[in-house]
Amino acid sequence: MNTRLLALAALTAALSMSAACGSQGGGSPAAPVAANETATDMTSETPSAEASESATASATPSVSGAPVGAGCSSLPASGKGSPAELAKVPVGTALADIPTLSTLARVVKKAGLAETLNSAQDITVFAPTNDAFSKIPKNQLDQLMSNRKSLRGLLAYHVVKGRKAPADMHGQLSSLEGRKLTVSGSDSSLKVNDAAVTCGNIATSNATIYEVDKVLMPR
Repeated sequence: MNTRLLALAALTAALSMSAACGSQGGGSPAAPVAANETATDMTSETPSAEASESATASATPSVSGAPVGAGCSSLPASGKGSPAELAKVPVGTALADIPTLSTLARVVKKAGLAETLNSAQDITVFAPTNDAFSKIPKNQLDQLMSNRKSLRGLLAYHVVKGRKAPADMHGQLSSLEGRKLTVSGSDSSLKVNDAAVTCGNIATSNATIYEVDKVLMPR
């Protein structure tokens, strides 16, 4: 089966199951999607406006601790994009509110995943910064941006189930794309594969964000 379709199926099913668990009050993250499950087109999985509003209205997340990393100084101290305000909105919205993640927000919108991310429950997103995307040659980035399935597969590799605190960032984590991410270091020196975390443990109403200085590529 086409690898991109498998990645798409993983992201669609895992995020949709996660959102369903949250709406049923179970609170447990969805199990990983097996690689041999039937692929589906994500356009049929767009969440309802009610689901998005429900995620936005979620209570303050149960993630403890402040953001960590030298790059956190770029977050506004108050108002839109500040840690206090980000904790009130779902992750798809939060990405657009963080100045250093504007390119990622554009990629997520292009892939049609903003509402899906907003409806998910208890995930961690490894978010490439604007500088990370600038390291990709423009022609390659333009080509990627023109292929929605490729974008979704790539984004699935940047998401894991569960809200990971810095203490959870070690060993291997299973991405929703299906392949592993290797995390190491601690607090302000965390790494994901070969990418450094510039600012991590950023809480949103339904997820935790770790900004990284490289776009993570499945191996």
